Amino acid sequence: MQQSSDSWQPGLSPQRLRERAQCMATIREFFAQRGVLEVDTPILASAGVTDPHLSNATTTLSWQTDKQWYLQTSPEYAMKRLLAAGSGCIYQIAKVIRDDEVGRFHNPEFSMLEWYRVGFDEHQLMDEVDLLLQTLLQAEPAQRYTYQQVFKRYLNIDPLTDQGLNELKAWLVAQNIGDWVSQENDNDVLLHLAMSHYIEPLIGKASPCFIYNFPASQAALAQLDTDDSRVARRFEVYYQGIELANGFYELTDAQVQAARFAEDNQQRQTMGRPQAATDKKLLAALAAGVPDCAGVALGLDRLLMLKWGAQHIDEVQSFSIHRA
Repeated sequence: MQQSSDSWQPGLSPQRLRERAQCMATIREFFAQRGVLEVDTPILASAGVTDPHLSNATTTLSWQTDKQWYLQTSPEYAMKRLLAAGSGCIYQIAKVIRDDEVGRFHNPEFSMLEWYRVGFDEHQLMDEVDLLLQTLLQAEPAQRYTYQQVFKRYLNIDPLTDQGLNELKAWLVAQNIGDWVSQENDNDVLLHLAMSHYIEPLIGKASPCFIYNFPASQAALAQLDTDDSRVARRFEVYYQGIELANGFYELTDAQVQAARFAEDNQQRQTMGRPQAATDKKLLAALAAGVPDCAGVALGLDRLLMLKWGAQHIDEVQSFSIHRA
C-alpha cells in the first residue's frame, strides 16, 4: 500500500470523507442520548506508558529542550484524571500515536474511540459496546465467551492451570511454528500465539465476539476477579478477523497500579527494552479517588475497515504514514 513520496492526494474520496464524518456524527449522537460527555485531552504528556508491548513516540519542545515529551498511545491516563476530578461518564474521539509496526491493521497515527462509564461493570459495558456495533455496522448481537471457554472449545486446553499451560506448549511445539517455541518460557507469549493464530481466526465471523475473563497475568489496567484470582475483569472484541476493542473493569487502587507499573518495567528489562517512567499524575489521581467504572478503547479506523469492507488501514485514512 506504500505510495510515492511526492504523492499529494488523500487516500479517501470526497464521498468516503462524508461517510466517515457521518460515522463520527452517529457516535456523538449515540453518547449524547446516554448523557455521556465528550472531552478532549492532550496528545503530549510528561509521561508515557510502561506497557511492555507499547512504545511512545517522543519529542522535545524549543522552550524546554532538556525535557522529553511523550505522544500518547491512548487518552486513558488523562481521562482517568478527569474522572477523579468529577467529570462523570465521558468519551473521546482521539488521535493517538504508537511507535509500532506498520501494516494492514497498523498505522503509527490512528483514531481511537475511548469511553468510561461510572457505575458500570465490564458486562454492562459489553452491552453498550454491542449496541454501538449494531448501530454503526448493523452487526448481529454479539456472542460472549470466557477466555477459558474458547481455549477449551477450540484447543481442548485449559489456559488457567499449570497442566493446561504445559499441554499448550507441547501442542504449539507440535505445530512446527519455529524452534523458538520450545525455548519460550513466558506463558503469556504462548497464550498470545495460540489466541492470535489458532482461535481468533475461528471466532466473530457472523457476529462480533466478546472474550472476557483474561488470565490475571494479562490484566493490564483491569481489576482481578475477587471470586477467581486467576482471571482479570478484562474483555476484547473480535469481528471478521479484526481485534476491534479492549475493555476493563478499571483498576482504581493507586498502590496496586504502582505495583503493576513496576512489574511492567521488570518485564521490559527481561525483553531487553528500556525502562519507562511511571505516570505519577495518574497515580495521584487514583489516590485521590477515581470512581468505580468500566472503560473501553475501540479502534475507529478498524471499525471503518469493517464498515467499508476495506482490506488495509490506508483505505480508511485521509493520509496514512505513506502519504504524510
